[in-house]
Amino acid sequence: MLRTAILFAVIVVALFALELTPPGQHFFVEPWTTAVARVSAAAIQLADPAVIATGAVLVSTKTGFAVAILAGCNGVEAMIVLAAGMLAFPAPWKHRIVGILAGTVAIQALNLVRIASLFYIGQWNRDAFEWAHLYLWQSLIMLDALVVWVLWLRSLPSPRSSAA
Repeated sequence: MLRTAILFAVIVVALFALELTPPGQHFFVEPWTTAVARVSAAAIQLADPAVIATGAVLVSTKTGFAVAILAGCNGVEAMIVLAAGMLAFPAPWKHRIVGILAGTVAIQALNLVRIASLFYIGQWNRDAFEWAHLYLWQSLIMLDALVVWVLWLRSLPSPRSSAA
């Protein structure tokens, strides 16, 4: 257990350090964030065609309201924590890879709901937007990563007991 905790700490620190480097920002975080904005705009357009994405910014062409998706609002940090947990835990590599991929989908699906809800909350009430953005959704995204990790743990094959 201690080995897993230490390995988790090392992996999470290494992944966050990579994310924060200029190449990590340029080659991963910025393109990822722009893609999140595009997907969010496309999903919102199903109900509201007046929403467009310009880079990492969602804009309502009706109201002029805009919200920027910044690093920290793109789900990457939750994905890093989840991936570090799955990589540190002793499990077959196939299960780790499937878990990371499924977890990424789960985190980004909830992040899409987050972005859409914040886009409309922001148009309604700025104070409510700030509260939902800083407190409610930050917690829910990390809770999502934790729930995915627990479900992943439960899905792992049980270790074979050694016969004496």
